[in-house]
Amino acid sequence: MRQFFLLFLATCSALGVSAQNARQAPAYPLIVHDPYFSIWAMDDEITASSTAHWTGAPHALVGLIKVDGVPYRFLGKEPAAYRDIVPTSGLGRYRESKPAEGWQSAGFPDADWQEAAAPFGNAGQATTAWTSEEIWFRKTFDLPEQAFEELYLKLSHDDDVKAYLNGQLLYECAECWTDPDKFQYHRISEAALNTLQETGNVLAVHVKNNRGGQWLNAGIVDLVRPETTPEPARQTALDFTATQTAYTLECGGIDVTLTFTSPLLLDDLDLLSRPVSYVSVKTAANDGKAHDVQVYFGASSLIAADEDGQEMIAETGSSDVLDYLKVGTREQPVLEKKGDLIGIDWGYLYVAAPKASNALQQVVGYEDAVSNFVTGKRGALQDSGQRLVLTTVFPEERVEQEKEYLVLLGYDDVYSINFFGEKLRPWWNKDGQNSLPQELGRAYVDYAKVIEKCRTFDDELRRDGLASGGEAYAELLEIGYRQAIAAHKLVESPDGELLFLSKENNSNGSINTVDVTYPSAPLFLAYNPDLLKGMLNGIFYYSESGKWKKPFPAHDLGTYPIATGQTYGEDMPIEEAGNMVVLAAAIAKAEGNADYAAQHWESLTAWADYLAKEGLDPANQLSTDDFSGHLARNANLSVKATVGVGGYGYLAAQLGKKDVARKYTKKAKEMARKWMKLADAGDHYVLAFGNPDTWSQKYNLVWDKLIGLNLFPREVYDKELAYYATQNNPYGLPLDNRSDYSKSDWILWTATLTDSPESFQEFVDPVYKFALETRDRVPMSDWHWTTSGDQRGFKARSVVGGYFIKLVADQWAAGK
Repeated sequence: MRQFFLLFLATCSALGVSAQNARQAPAYPLIVHDPYFSIWAMDDEITASSTAHWTGAPHALVGLIKVDGVPYRFLGKEPAAYRDIVPTSGLGRYRESKPAEGWQSAGFPDADWQEAAAPFGNAGQATTAWTSEEIWFRKTFDLPEQAFEELYLKLSHDDDVKAYLNGQLLYECAECWTDPDKFQYHRISEAALNTLQETGNVLAVHVKNNRGGQWLNAGIVDLVRPETTPEPARQTALDFTATQTAYTLECGGIDVTLTFTSPLLLDDLDLLSRPVSYVSVKTAANDGKAHDVQVYFGASSLIAADEDGQEMIAETGSSDVLDYLKVGTREQPVLEKKGDLIGIDWGYLYVAAPKASNALQQVVGYEDAVSNFVTGKRGALQDSGQRLVLTTVFPEERVEQEKEYLVLLGYDDVYSINFFGEKLRPWWNKDGQNSLPQELGRAYVDYAKVIEKCRTFDDELRRDGLASGGEAYAELLEIGYRQAIAAHKLVESPDGELLFLSKENNSNGSINTVDVTYPSAPLFLAYNPDLLKGMLNGIFYYSESGKWKKPFPAHDLGTYPIATGQTYGEDMPIEEAGNMVVLAAAIAKAEGNADYAAQHWESLTAWADYLAKEGLDPANQLSTDDFSGHLARNANLSVKATVGVGGYGYLAAQLGKKDVARKYTKKAKEMARKWMKLADAGDHYVLAFGNPDTWSQKYNLVWDKLIGLNLFPREVYDKELAYYATQNNPYGLPLDNRSDYSKSDWILWTATLTDSPESFQEFVDPVYKFALETRDRVPMSDWHWTTSGDQRGFKARSVVGGYFIKLVADQWAAGK
């Protein structure tokens, strides 16, 4: 790995990029707390693009500094504004059966195509109904007389899409989608622009629906550049750790160190649940001279909105130690929306600054925010509107030695989760007696202590990651840490139980999905098993309350943030039963006792019996890798069932139930012996029984090793690992023989089967290579193509918590 890392640094030098400033992740968490309060930088340069929600929606943060009167931008960009070239609504021609070759080109005869207005889809807001599997769409247009600056494809779709301009491919993506009326913007390439002519241009789009919703709306827009655009500062360093993202930038004679800290420390639930992040701006002269310095920070009201056009209400306030601005939608539809690629439009965003700083805080319109600071003018203040900016301007000061300017961002969602009809407040205000201004005040008073705790933890995590798996592994742990935690919400159930509920980001929006909890679990096993219990408690309640009556667990509790019952369209019987029993056993291993399992013994017994009866040779069904489709006789799913039965025997032994332990351990070992015969294909084991030419990763074996069940002999691991080594691709080990895509969490689980550090790195290094080289600048995708390094689907999911599996293995091996 060291050779790979040094090669990477050498490449950076050859390209003129400093090693300190080189890419360290596909995207960088800045303000991350839960699925809604989640702001990211999608480029290595913090000034290269506007900051955004993990969905890509604009959640703009802008930082400016004047040095001796000269303005520089050290954070973000002003959110883009566009004018229509080809409006998304309006008439176009379409068909729902495959057209002749060349359909995407200008001049193609389409008179026999139907004419209708976009958008197309099966949702209520669609203008034209589309319910078939595929749609082909063409819109002919002429160029406007006025010149354009920079053209973008404006696109909303569900699912697979290919878009063309005059036959030139503009954009394609498989297994990806937007919610209706949520647009993405894709810059049109020079090659496509060269095809433009005065008349008769064609925008053509093909969309294929794989499942669920159907949608198509597309147009072309021109970027409108703001009149006042301060020059971006020159970034000289980027430092990315588990809890902090920091940048160093040169602004004339002043260096700025910009640090974002989201103190997601898993051993302190009160701190973990506090929805407050710190933004620190430290300035110091880089030339030994004193300079006049003034710092500006702006936050968009869109952080508290789901749609750009929502009416926002803002106000000012103060506490003993802080002044703050507060903004939220006028309508406040608390817990009225659910879904995947959506934002929150209830609750309130707060931007706070220390009273002692004498900062001027104002709410202004989007058009005035930057220009007011740059020109020194005072534009009209606003307390309502559609696009507001919460601005904080610190007084001008003479700076030579280091000076810190601190801003705190917080979000009060009022109520977080609908749990079977009960509206649950966030953990930090579970009794309703707290307030966000109070939490902001505590966060400010605790600032130095919290930062020290974060740095200590960051150092510990990196040190442990290096010892456990080397440089690439330590870097992957840092990439996964905040992302995995911030895909959850911490609340207390009506019965007083901890609930740590995941959102299945960018796959279907489910809440508390069991087969998302399963891969996410290692992070929480490593640092606080109580949080893993919080991920299981809701599922146990669903069954034990009688609301779920099947002999295996539910797939989910609903669609985030509404946890009122499963909404996924199909059960995964073996998958979810195996997950719940194995994770209960893992908790017992981590804690050294099975007390938690004892509380749910009846449920675990029913699920273990189901696995024993149905799990050895599974019927045709989905597994957690549901994107690969249904599969009968799934060998890896059979492993899960076997380990689940063995895990139940392990729990029984922990509880002193000797006869039960002997019975289920014997059954699990019998299943393992039969599995070896059913799955044997000579030099490897099959994907599906009876198909000797197939293979797959058997990542579910890892719990046999970690818990110490000893169901499968070492030869099974060794045979599989040797075969996997022959299948490795530049960006990782494929999931199985059906495709060259993979899941990075499963690769790390598979890698943990080896006892060889060199073999472990052979599997891990390509995953880190993907993180460094993928063209898709999104929060770490866990599903990618192993040959090209392109994202196959998914982003910002909690399953990257699975990267911590090797750390857990080493902790348990050391008796920790």
